Amino acid sequence: MSFFNSIFDLVNNLTWGWALVPILVIFGVFFTTASGFVQLRFFRRMFGVLKGDEHSDPTKISAREALFVSVGGRVGGGNIAGVAVAITAGGPGAVFWMWMIALVGMCTALIEATLAQAFKRTTPSGDYRGGPARTIIHGLGESYRWLAVIYAVCLIASFAIGFNAFQGNTVAGAALDSLNVPRVYTGAFLSIITAFIIFGGIHRIAKAADVVIPVMAFGYIGMALLIIVINITSIPAVLWDIVANALGFREAVAGGMGAAIAQGLRRGLFSNEAGLGSAPNVAATAYVKHPVSQGITQSFSVFIDTIIICSCTAFVILLADVYQPGAEGVDGVALTQQSMVSHVGGWAQYFLTFAILLFAFSSIMYNYYLGENAMTFLSENPMAILVLRIAIIGIVFLGAVAPGATAVFSFSDPMMGILAVVNLLALMMLFPVALRLISDFQDQVASGVAKPVFDPANFEDLDTDPTAWPDAPSATEDRAVN
Repeated sequence: MSFFNSIFDLVNNLTWGWALVPILVIFGVFFTTASGFVQLRFFRRMFGVLKGDEHSDPTKISAREALFVSVGGRVGGGNIAGVAVAITAGGPGAVFWMWMIALVGMCTALIEATLAQAFKRTTPSGDYRGGPARTIIHGLGESYRWLAVIYAVCLIASFAIGFNAFQGNTVAGAALDSLNVPRVYTGAFLSIITAFIIFGGIHRIAKAADVVIPVMAFGYIGMALLIIVINITSIPAVLWDIVANALGFREAVAGGMGAAIAQGLRRGLFSNEAGLGSAPNVAATAYVKHPVSQGITQSFSVFIDTIIICSCTAFVILLADVYQPGAEGVDGVALTQQSMVSHVGGWAQYFLTFAILLFAFSSIMYNYYLGENAMTFLSENPMAILVLRIAIIGIVFLGAVAPGATAVFSFSDPMMGILAVVNLLALMMLFPVALRLISDFQDQVASGVAKPVFDPANFEDLDTDPTAWPDAPSATEDRAVN
């Protein structure tokens, strides 16, 4: 076992340890500048997805449902515990750099989701499947199948297996600490709910997310807003602390500005997942009229995760007296929990436990679908999906009931590092295609088209699936002729 741990540690050090975070930042800045800050130019359009106006076929996954599933995956422990760790290790300035990486990450998310939509495929049941593995095959060609297989295997290992064990562990630990509920009961409850949702496929996952995610997000944001209102006079001082520590005017922890940058970028990337290629698997399921429409939606998902929800946690912590810069003390979930209790009273710990439950459950649904999508790419045998579903139910239960068992899944981070490298390679090679799609969308908007429509006939050099674009003018003409 020690041999495998040393291998995993080596891979983790070669990716997340020193190379991957700077690469993600550099690529995000490059995508942002080369695309003309597309995420900011289309920012107002992002809010239209909340109305569900793209969805005209009740048998399809809507853009809003895909948004909520991806938000449910991005929003998790990193928004509660991760932000607390970033502030403890990097000071208040880490929050500023989380904001900065989110702004460039919004563009990366737009690019990868746009490509996933462009190369998605229609399944026999009429649903859509896509994501980096299929983008590599249809965007770069069969000669790159080996790269797509590596991505799919790492996706299953990291998200479907490893992270689901950690999510079960997080919920069970919170329920035990605040409600004194034995781990086995929490594990059984999570396993039953997980089985009910995942055996319903992507449609049941999307419907559950459409209910759970708004409750989760608005509830947590509402609590944070209450705390902000209570401490409204302290907001200017907190904002100054964030900026001053971020730019080196004031050092809150050892390492000063360097620690703030490192922690803010690292935790921001872990939280919003921009560039990792995970969310595009969900983005490809949506029924939209143009690939860029879903790219804009996924860019909005990063904004919700980091700019809104991570900021809520940051203000809850920085407005309280629990956090002491540079001092040893509480960290992670405990810091967020004690900060919230100091603001509104002891009942807040139960509220946070409920929030963690919803956050973790939404992540489990999301992680499962990533694994399912990768498995359908590797094998068309229905038994493979059944085995995966049963395995994930067992993994969630195991992670919940055995606190030390999650150490077995220490391969999650290095596997995620590998899939991020694969995804970034594909994004760089296909970036010119993404720019063409963005230009097509922009040209239609400039000509007065309120809802641009993608027509595969105008991109005959691309290996697209015409059946995935029923609103295209060429598809309409074909139906009229027939």
